[in-house]
Amino acid sequence: MTTPRDEPADLGERLDQLDRPEHDEHPAHLARRRTSWRSAPASAVRGGLVGAAESVPGISGGTIALVVGLYDDLIDAASELLHAARELVVGVVRRRGVAPAVAALRAVDWPLLVPVLLGMLVVLLLSLRLIAPLLESHPVPVRSVFFGMIVVSVAVPLRLMPGRFRALDGALLVVAAVVGFLLTSLPPGQVDDPSLWFVFLGAAIAINALVLPGVSGSFVLLAMGLYVPVQQALSDRDLAFVGAFVLGAAVGLASFVKLLQWLLHHRRQTTMAVLAGLMIGSLRALWPWQEEDGTLLAPTGSVVVPVLLALAGAAVVAGAMVWEARVARRAADA
Repeated sequence: MTTPRDEPADLGERLDQLDRPEHDEHPAHLARRRTSWRSAPASAVRGGLVGAAESVPGISGGTIALVVGLYDDLIDAASELLHAARELVVGVVRRRGVAPAVAALRAVDWPLLVPVLLGMLVVLLLSLRLIAPLLESHPVPVRSVFFGMIVVSVAVPLRLMPGRFRALDGALLVVAAVVGFLLTSLPPGQVDDPSLWFVFLGAAIAINALVLPGVSGSFVLLAMGLYVPVQQALSDRDLAFVGAFVLGAAVGLASFVKLLQWLLHHRRQTTMAVLAGLMIGSLRALWPWQEEDGTLLAPTGSVVVPVLLALAGAAVVAGAMVWEARVARRAADA
């Protein structure tokens, strides 16, 4: 028989319970150890790789996070941080105090989150000034490198599947690949002077693309006509623009991370199939030969150099995958 103590007293407490990270059905997460501050330099480098990816339209930071072994831990850490923020708001509004929020903040994996975010931010700002102009002046060689990188990266979510590849997984992969292809076929938009509400909306959508492998946040901004204005606002230190963008990103992330965390822990097999499909579909945006408006072209001129660059990019990712596997094996043996 159920007692009043067994059930939440009101809807708010039910929401509190749902908001807490659930890991019962994901044994791998239970085995995950809290990150040490000694690994901060390596975490910062990994975060920098994610930031560099986000600066290139067509490359997803989520893809690189998967390759370097950050993805699950980052989603979990972000979920813990959102839970702490919610505990703080609920505690203040209902006058319960901030003790639950402080406890939730202590549970956040700060030794992972802080260096990753710092590395991501620093390299992203640098890449917007370096990689983006390079892509504009030498599109075929640069796209060739990233094309090779993503082709090999597709193996990562397939390797992370907990079970054998099924017919359902294949169907989901194909559907997701078609969706990714269509998304990356959207023509670039142009907005000369975007209003702050549109900046907010664009950031909320783009941040979700950032956490989804195969969907580029930069490409979403490009399609919405916000890519160039964001670069300009950062260069001009437009605080109102940047503030609206950061707020939109925070709201968008808070709306999506919990769902994604649940899917990773409770529907991992199908989720990985969808992520692999999105990554395959995103290759359309990285095809080396295309017009400025994204129209695909047949290879022109000598293809030797682009092919060699694609192979070099593939080798870099393959090396990163081997390195990550060794690191994970050492951590498991420790």
